[in-house]
Amino acid sequence: MKKLLVFLVLVAMTISLFACADTEAEKETIRIAGLKGPTSIGLVKVMNDNADGKAANKYEFTIAGSADEITPKLNKGELDMAAIPANLASVLYNNTNGAIKVLAINTLGVLYIVEKGDTVKSVADLKGKTIYATGKGSTPEYTLRYILSKNGVDPDNDVTIEWQSEPTAVVPLLKANDNAIAMLPQPYVTVAQSNVEGLNIALNLTDEWGKIEGSGALVTGVLAARTEFVEKHPDAVKKMLNEYAASSEYVNANIDDAAALVEEFDIFKAAIAKKAIPYCNIKVITGDEMRTSLSSYLAVLFEQNAKAVGGKLPDDAFYYVK
Repeated sequence: MKKLLVFLVLVAMTISLFACADTEAEKETIRIAGLKGPTSIGLVKVMNDNADGKAANKYEFTIAGSADEITPKLNKGELDMAAIPANLASVLYNNTNGAIKVLAINTLGVLYIVEKGDTVKSVADLKGKTIYATGKGSTPEYTLRYILSKNGVDPDNDVTIEWQSEPTAVVPLLKANDNAIAMLPQPYVTVAQSNVEGLNIALNLTDEWGKIEGSGALVTGVLAARTEFVEKHPDAVKKMLNEYAASSEYVNANIDDAAALVEEFDIFKAAIAKKAIPYCNIKVITGDEMRTSLSSYLAVLFEQNAKAVGGKLPDDAFYYVK
């Protein structure tokens, strides 16, 4: 009797192992890349579940330092999905004749006006000021110019914008000037605050953008995918979007644990992530809401510089709406 019991236990264990193996084999593999920063922070729960074998799909993650490392691989089919700047997705769509789709918004605005002092209460208060900033010729510049203009501040004549090569170059300028004002993205706002005593957030540019009638939402990042992959693997895409939304909610609700994962996956240091996450506007938006918000945002960019969205606004096929 005892031998029979042992035999039955071994059989059950063998069946269980084969069942698990079959389940893993049935999972679709998705090669996905993200950037170091807010657009990848929302992925960390999916990344952790994947490492533990608990994810609905199999994922191969790559975290890159710049979008230039990602776009060639996406275009060549070496990646299936990528978390990238919103306007870049539009550029890729136009440049590849529709070979790229946008699946979701993953990050809303991350830009802030910071100052050493307490002089800036509104956008109008920036008139006559010098603003240190990064992102000339890209979406941060277009965002700043749009918000200034809509608030009666001429970006060319009413303010002086001193463009720097990268956010870290702004920190010493803030340290050296007691009246310094800067536009910075998170999590670099948090980095600057940890290095510059008395540095405060004066304006949340996401809020300021939202106050402008007809502007829609300020969008930073999206999840884009190869159209061919989306059409061939609709179930895997659906599972990914469900997991991504849950991961985003987890990050916002469990900041300490999420910050630890952010460091574990080499996106940013946990101490910085912990302070920055509440200000990163991490949110997965899909479907019609995504299309409405993103199309409004791209229209604003197009009005300022058509090249920012790839020369023309993308048509409806760009938006994955199911």
